[in-house]
Amino acid sequence: MQVPRILLVGLGNIPYPNTRHSVGHLVVDSLAARLGARLTNGNGPAEGFFAQTSSELNGQPVDLALYKPMALMNVLGHQVAKVRRATVPSTASMIVIHDDLNLTPATVKRKFGGSPSGHRGVRSVLSKVQSEPFHRLQIGIGRRGDAKEYVLGRLDAFEREFWGPNGEGIDLVWEQIIKIHLDILRALKNSDE
Repeated sequence: MQVPRILLVGLGNIPYPNTRHSVGHLVVDSLAARLGARLTNGNGPAEGFFAQTSSELNGQPVDLALYKPMALMNVLGHQVAKVRRATVPSTASMIVIHDDLNLTPATVKRKFGGSPSGHRGVRSVLSKVQSEPFHRLQIGIGRRGDAKEYVLGRLDAFEREFWGPNGEGIDLVWEQIIKIHLDILRALKNSDE
């Protein structure tokens, strides 16, 4: 069986680092740090910060690509679709990491397919991958006051540490990536039969 490839995409707005809306970027930065991968601008198949590395999940080798698009949240779908086509065989091998107003802060929820639930970045990605299902890791940021102001608010010290390279949040994210990897392995096995 071939070594599976997984694309990890963190959604965010480059001009607004360390905000709740850019928590997907922070998570990808932290995963890259843990994996010893260096995200660099201009070395990937589309504009943005990109890295490739190898790791082991569930006792098996896996190739990982990590990506943070440069485009703003509402229009990043074309960049994500371009990187997806260059790195993994299908959207089923892509994990999009993004903020979620409807989840309690410091939580992670795994989802496959489904609607964007009002998230404009997810909507943009869906529109460019012809609505093919992909995995999502929804990062809870909670909701207070005006949604637009709130998502552009800066992450507090606890959140930055929690989603940082040594934080418990990245442990939670990695646990979900391990589960998604098992789903991908099952799909590969079924396609080989």
